[in-house]
This record gives sequence, C-alpha cells and structure tokens, in this order.
Amino acid sequence: MDQVEQPRGWRAMLPAGVRPYTETAPLAAFFLGVSSGFPYAMIGATLTTRLAQDGIDKKSITAFSLAFLVYNLKFLWAWVVDGVRIPVLGRLGQRVSWLLLAGVFVIAAVANLALVNPSSSLLYTAYAAVLVGVAGATFDIVIDAYRIELLKPEQLGVGSGMSQYGWRIGSVAAGALALILAARVGWEIAYLACAAFALPAMITGLVAGEPARHREPKERRGMMEAVRAVYGPFTEFFRRQGAFLVLLFILLHKIGDTLANLTLRLLLDDMGYTNDEIAIYDVGFGFWAYLIGIFVGGILYAQMGMKRSVLLSLVLMAISNASFAALAAAGHSNWGLAAAITFENFASGIGGVVVIAYFSALCDLRFTASQYALISAAASIVGRLLTGTTAGAMVESFGYVNFYLFTTVIAVPGILLFWVMMRTGLVDASVGTAGTVGAGDVRADPEEADAAGIPKAR
Repeated sequence: MDQVEQPRGWRAMLPAGVRPYTETAPLAAFFLGVSSGFPYAMIGATLTTRLAQDGIDKKSITAFSLAFLVYNLKFLWAWVVDGVRIPVLGRLGQRVSWLLLAGVFVIAAVANLALVNPSSSLLYTAYAAVLVGVAGATFDIVIDAYRIELLKPEQLGVGSGMSQYGWRIGSVAAGALALILAARVGWEIAYLACAAFALPAMITGLVAGEPARHREPKERRGMMEAVRAVYGPFTEFFRRQGAFLVLLFILLHKIGDTLANLTLRLLLDDMGYTNDEIAIYDVGFGFWAYLIGIFVGGILYAQMGMKRSVLLSLVLMAISNASFAALAAAGHSNWGLAAAITFENFASGIGGVVVIAYFSALCDLRFTASQYALISAAASIVGRLLTGTTAGAMVESFGYVNFYLFTTVIAVPGILLFWVMMRTGLVDASVGTAGTVGAGDVRADPEEADAAGIPKAR
C-alpha cells in the first residue's frame, strides 16, 4: 500500500476538506487542464466571434464547429500514444515525451491559424481550424492519460475538479486575452500570444516526470501484435457488463449542452453585445460561477457519492439550457446575460467534477490513452454533428427561444438512461482498474475507499 501524502507546513493548517486539492498530483492536474482548455477556445467561441465580426454568414460559422469532430475521432490514433515510443525524446518517458511533442504541435497549429484571413480564404481558414483540432485532440489524449495515471483512485474526484479548474482558466483566459488583444492589435497577434498556453502542461511533465501508475507498452514484434494494440483497448471495454448501454449514455448525456454552448456567441452577436461586454458578463461571470460550481461539485461528490451526484449534475445542466431561452426572450441585458451564464457555468462546474471522475474511473490502466480517448470523444460527438450540420439553420428557422428550449428537452434521455444504469448496478459494473481498489496498482486504503465509494476490482 502506498503512503498517504501527509500535510506539512502551511498545508497542515488548511481545513481537512481543502488539503486534497494541494497535493502534488491534483496540482499537476490543474496545470495540465490549463493547456488542455486553450485549443478548444481557439476554434470555439473565439473563432466564432472572429468570423461573425468578419461578416461570415451563420450557416458557414456553425459549420466550423465540425472542426471539433476531430476531437471525436481521436480514439483512432490514441493507440499510438499508448504504444509508440518516440526516438531519443522517449528517454524522458512515454507520457512526458508525447506531452512535449504534442505541445509543440499545438503551438505550431495555433500560430498557423493566426496567420489566416477568413475574409479572403474561408476554405484555408477551415483547414487551419481542423489542424488546430488535430493538434488539440492529440494533446488531450496525452494530457488525459497522464492525469489519470498520475492520480490515485481516491484522488480522481479532486483531480477531475482541479483539471476542470485548469481547463476553464485556460480556455477563459485564452478566450478573453484573444478578445482584448483583437480589439486593440488584431486577431493575428491575439492568436500568437495565446499559443503560450501550451507551456504549463509541457513544464508539468518535465517537473513531475512519468506517472507512477503508467504501464510501459509491450514491444511490438509482429504484425498481429501491432493490430492487437489497435483493437485491444476497445474489446476490453466492450467485454464489460452493460458496456453498450454505458457507451449510449456517454453519447447522449451532452447533446443539449453542446448545442447550446456552441451557438451562444451567435446569440450574443445578434443581440448587439460588444467584445468588452462579452468579456465581462459572459467570460468574467461565467469564469467565477464555474469555479464555484467545481468546488460545490467536489462537496456533492463526497457527500452524495458518484452516482447520485452525477444524476443531479445532469438535471442541473439540462435546466441551465433554458436560461439561454430566457435571455433570448428578454433581449439585450447585461445582467440578464450575467444571470444566465452564472447558472449555466455553475451547473457545468458540478458536472465537470463528477462526470469526468466517472469517465476517468472507466479506464483500464493498460489502455488509459486509448480508452479515455474513446470515452471523451463519444461524449459530445452527437451534439457536435447536430451543431455543425443543423444548428445554424434551426436558429434561423424557428428562433433562439425555441431553439434553446429544444436543447433542454433533448437532454432528458441521457438523464433517464443514467437513472436506469444506477438502478440496475451498471454504473458500478462499468468501472475499470483506474478507479478500483485491489487490482495490483496504486490503490487507496480499503476503508477509505469504502467511505469514498470506490469500487473493488472485479
């Protein structure tokens, strides 16, 4: 059994509930999250604002969300991150070497996007956005695997919260910095400056080193072993009890949230909000609400357990979409925007802790990168497909109010499915070795694990 990290110095004076957030692994998860969040902002709300200000029509703008589909395809090459050693650089370790390589790739891709001009070449802008998506997705594969393997099972909730703190800080800081710089020195300089957000994860890898729970890939000595490296992670997952029902939940649970969030900046642009108003009342209020939601999510996870806290978060996230409908009906109101964003981000903060902790626990430590890539990719693919192919047309055909009410309704199937999974025991049965006690890796104390609701190894 591993020694529990004992608080020393200033950490010993902190309340017991706060101390886990100051441990080495959760702190590392925070800095990893900072770098994970910024590429998403570069091709998400920030690019939407940039295109809208350049006079691009709504259908073309929402089609750009298809660049996010690259994130949903990352499981196709995640096995490379698990099983391929990088020459020379690989001496630093499998995860650290890939962290550095993927970070350089992201910096180059964002710099490339900075240099395009949407007004003169929309197609080249699309290519550049997709390239950022490929780079960001690869970075995510490595970051997620590094985080899960660095955290002990009892730290998954806290680590997920810290990762989400970092993700939101990275995405919000990059998005706000881009808006502020774009209004003063242009979009090119804004994007180039934001490329520096890749550095926190790269530095974290160099400082923290290889995660203790990482399992080195086996040598690939034949064609069949190489093929097995591709399909092995997925066959292991689908052999579990109720695996297809779990995958269906992963596919459905975020449809409404994805649709609502990727079209929000279109609503704000049509309502006449300025860049400064968006930065203050959307980005600013949303930032603090999300941080508070993450803190509350950690408390709910500890007090209610994984299953009930996940169910509650799903209900809150569905209701939060209705707040956008209320904003659209009320018209231009800075405080109305602040209220809607505060509720939505508070609910998302809670979900960011408890849902991500559950998804992390689903992984088998032999295939961390591959399996989490599959899980995270599946989590929003349906919503992104709908956003890229129909969201703009839906908004134009029946208006923002009805559109956001629709996103609330389509979140209900995911809620009902998770409730069924709870009642039938499939939530516990689906957990992999990354979240179980007694599977021969770094594990929590059995009594502490029981108290925290960590399942035993099957």
